[in-house]
Amino acid sequence: MDFALDEQQQMVAEMVRSFAEERVRPGAAERDRTGEFPHEIFAEMGELGLLGMMVPETYGGAGMDLLSYLIAVEELARVDAAVAVGMTVTNSVCCWPIMTFGSEEQKTEFLPQLASGQIVGGFMLTEPNAGSDAASLTTRYRNEGDHWRLDGAKAWITNGEVGRFFICLATKDPALGPKGISCFILDARQDGVVFDPPEAKMGLRSSKTCMVTLDGARVPKTAMLGDEGKGFAIALATLDHSRLGIAAQSVGIATAALEESLRYARDRKQFGKPIMEHQAIAFQLADMDTEIDAARGLMQRAVWAAGQPGRHSRESAAAKLYASEMCNRVVGQAIQIHGGYGFSSEYPVERFFRDARVVTIYEGTSEVQRLVIARALAERAKAL
Repeated sequence: MDFALDEQQQMVAEMVRSFAEERVRPGAAERDRTGEFPHEIFAEMGELGLLGMMVPETYGGAGMDLLSYLIAVEELARVDAAVAVGMTVTNSVCCWPIMTFGSEEQKTEFLPQLASGQIVGGFMLTEPNAGSDAASLTTRYRNEGDHWRLDGAKAWITNGEVGRFFICLATKDPALGPKGISCFILDARQDGVVFDPPEAKMGLRSSKTCMVTLDGARVPKTAMLGDEGKGFAIALATLDHSRLGIAAQSVGIATAALEESLRYARDRKQFGKPIMEHQAIAFQLADMDTEIDAARGLMQRAVWAAGQPGRHSRESAAAKLYASEMCNRVVGQAIQIHGGYGFSSEYPVERFFRDARVVTIYEGTSEVQRLVIARALAERAKAL
């Protein structure tokens, strides 16, 4: 198996790393402190093709492959995970389902605007009482002649307040379960969509996350995504894809933590020599590096699986599960290596520690990933 990046992927890695170092890193700590959303950076990412990376050039995108996209996510997360998550949400849970399930008219209308960077996208699935059990959502839709009407509440919506187009899941009747759920492309710039003030979060502070109230929100008949009653299947397929973005984000944060630990361990001296020359520290660094490589390998395997016929739920879940839990272990080790300084906001590992905590939660908790894997194993057991 050849793990070398092809010419285009190498160019993406170099371009995004340069952009991340020059434009994203300098203000990362200040944005974390103030919670300010980096509108200018997102506009620049649009110009570079980073907000429609897998969107075909026909619709204004960059037309790149899945691995190129994940490389870009990793490079951005390495300097500012909050910027990375806003970028992934636009690409993976907004552009991708429109690309995959949308009509030609929907692709032509929405994808060029999202890919340009002038408009940010998002995904409205989670509700106050429907998180891991996504099929139990209660946001309702009904037919009102020339449009659909949406009423309900959504929770933990990334790019809330700053986004415009959102993939929104709603049910015709909660008693129907998954069969009653349909999917809509919602324009949030209307009176029927009300965003609460952004959540005060532990990490990813410049990424806007909001509660949303839908009170008579209108969706044109032409903006139902896919067939009526197929929304739950669209959501599951979208999550299979988007979880790889969280795996890449996790690898990026962990890589940043390792790099900061290497710098610190090289420069910090105790007992007459740099602490990285002490076996206790050297072994921690070795474990961190090995775990990062293992997570990246699982992610690359899932990329391969995504290119094969059928679903890749198990591979995606395994990559997200391992990478996200690895990220928390590695960042925890980085704090330990820094000692008391790791507990100070003057050192970036403190921010990495806070940003890392959510990666085991969103796009499906670790428990949900284990459930997906366990179901696949149950099917495998039948063949033994």
